Amino acid sequence: MTVGLEVHAELSTLTKMFCACKNDADEKMPNVNICPICMGQPGTLPVINKEAVKSVLKVGAAVGGNLADFSEFDRKNYFYPDIPKGYQISQYKYPLVSGGELAGVKITRVHLEEDTGKSTHVGESSLVDFNRAGVPLMELVTEPVIKSAGEAAAFAKELQLLLQYLGVAEANMEKGEMRVEANISVSASDELGTKVEVKNLNSFRSVEKAIEYEVKRQTTLLENQEKVAQETRGWDEGKQATFSQRSKEDSHDYRYFPDPDLPKLKLSKHEEFSLNALLREMNETPAKKRERYLKYGLKKADIEFYIYNTSFSHLFEDASVSLDEKDFQLLSNYIVTDLAALGEKSKQISGANLAELITMISQNLLSSRAAKDLIPQMALNNESPKIIAEREGLLQKSDEASIRSIVDAIISENGAVVSEYKAGKVSALQFLVGQGMKASKGSANPEVLKQMLSDQLS
Repeated sequence: MTVGLEVHAELSTLTKMFCACKNDADEKMPNVNICPICMGQPGTLPVINKEAVKSVLKVGAAVGGNLADFSEFDRKNYFYPDIPKGYQISQYKYPLVSGGELAGVKITRVHLEEDTGKSTHVGESSLVDFNRAGVPLMELVTEPVIKSAGEAAAFAKELQLLLQYLGVAEANMEKGEMRVEANISVSASDELGTKVEVKNLNSFRSVEKAIEYEVKRQTTLLENQEKVAQETRGWDEGKQATFSQRSKEDSHDYRYFPDPDLPKLKLSKHEEFSLNALLREMNETPAKKRERYLKYGLKKADIEFYIYNTSFSHLFEDASVSLDEKDFQLLSNYIVTDLAALGEKSKQISGANLAELITMISQNLLSSRAAKDLIPQMALNNESPKIIAEREGLLQKSDEASIRSIVDAIISENGAVVSEYKAGKVSALQFLVGQGMKASKGSANPEVLKQMLSDQLS
């Protein structure tokens, strides 16, 4: 199997690609964000959205692609009711970006075009909403180098993350802001087989399942000495199967030619489109963030948690400023487990107070048990953990005099467990330590408590 992906993502600009209409993916009322330009009325002239061009160039810079100096827009001619002009303005010979790599997958090109309207089929009728027509649409095409369905889904996830981190697209697949098309071929040799395109996959699971199904379908045809037709297929989520839509067009079928209403782009004439200017504006990418967090010595599972949960990564950043690097993993342990379990309530805790909590644990002023009890209280009103610990009597006690009474009480109240320990059951000691921590509300130093229990029982 060999797979290449084509990914479309609507860009988060204020206006559409060639007119001043509002770009609003959440608009529910049909046909309100339209004008004579995006509706293709005769005599209208499109104007290029500069911010959309910059967004695509940022993506190109992030994947290490070659940013074009010369580019132009072309007319891609085909008929469908949701294309008001009878053609789509796209890019063919001169894309904005060529080359690059993401998640180990080589990229062919990244170009800019306009989105189509949206058709809704009701019985024998079809309704068309043109609010989406003319919205800036980035298309990224990979090389046919993907060798598994899992690799394809992983690439799509990483691209979605990149677009969100750069702030150029929301890329919400459920809302259709990002759509994936997979070009799949199966061959018994090193030569590429007949390419079949599966269009408009709107979830990562669909990407994976559609590729797996299509590989099995094509393999069965070839094993039965039948030919695979070059065609475009859809994905039926209910049946978990692809279905034929139409024969696959070649590029010459679209009769591309340069749009005569739009100027050629000489990008070097615009300083804001230079690589250095783009890099100065760009946010940190997921790949760069992973590299930085690895240097902190964090576990890889924790790093991926922060990559996908930016609010918690912001909390980690705020708290780590006040901590030694040796305590970074301890900080992360509490964020990934205890704070994540609190969900939205965790947003009440400031980085400064969280850092104070970690410092208290690191300096043996607070046990881990007491810390876990403190965190929900901190989330109520962002109160200082030191103040809460003093008020609740949770500050860790390490002096033997203050722990002696607890040790005596635990031994007295757990005669059966004490007998098991003396009979050679070593694990019984840990149970007694747990009872001691419970009796002290987590304030006893567990190491001191364990040693005192061991000495007493010996």
